[in-house]
Amino acid sequence: MLLQEEREAVVRICRLMSAEGLVVGTAGNVSVRKGELIAITPSGLSYDALTPELVSVCELDGTPVDSPLKPTSELPMHSAAYLQSMPGAVVHTHSVAATALSCLVDEVPPVHYYLGLFGGSVRVAPYALYGSPELAENMCVAMTDRTACLLANHGAVVLGNTLDETYERAKYLEWLCEVALRVQSVGLLPRELGEERMAEAVDRLATYGQKAPER
Repeated sequence: MLLQEEREAVVRICRLMSAEGLVVGTAGNVSVRKGELIAITPSGLSYDALTPELVSVCELDGTPVDSPLKPTSELPMHSAAYLQSMPGAVVHTHSVAATALSCLVDEVPPVHYYLGLFGGSVRVAPYALYGSPELAENMCVAMTDRTACLLANHGAVVLGNTLDETYERAKYLEWLCEVALRVQSVGLLPRELGEERMAEAVDRLATYGQKAPER
């Protein structure tokens, strides 16, 4: 089966997204790149029913290569992300905090240094109909020099080198949005991190983390 490992990984991450509340129903979508091909979720299929064989394989521009079902309606957004910055994976969630915050702000308030995981401020792309070229274009602008953005009145998009890394970043982004919502709900002026502090965090987090030794 073409891109078997990548298709299996897509199924695994989709199940995690559903179990951990980053999506509801058939919302959200996931893709992972291998060379000039991507494995990507099909459109409107329950994650419980998703199997590796039903994951679509497409070229970077969205042309189907092995697609038993219609690919996700957000294929234009995934393609645009790959063609713009060539990440290893894309995760699009409809998580509650990220979606709620996307209705309120133009960027995630800089109240925590974890924003450095995404290159700095996480912007909110202007609203456009889901699956539309306009949404893909808006996302690309918001994602300039960043690895995440919110989509206004919609959800979040995160890029990464691997699918596992990208999914972990999506969870960090949801946590950041939850913190921002709680800070805003108090009604006091929050203490925000300035550009200098955020730049320090970006540099420090760029080399943060390590792996356990192989046994």
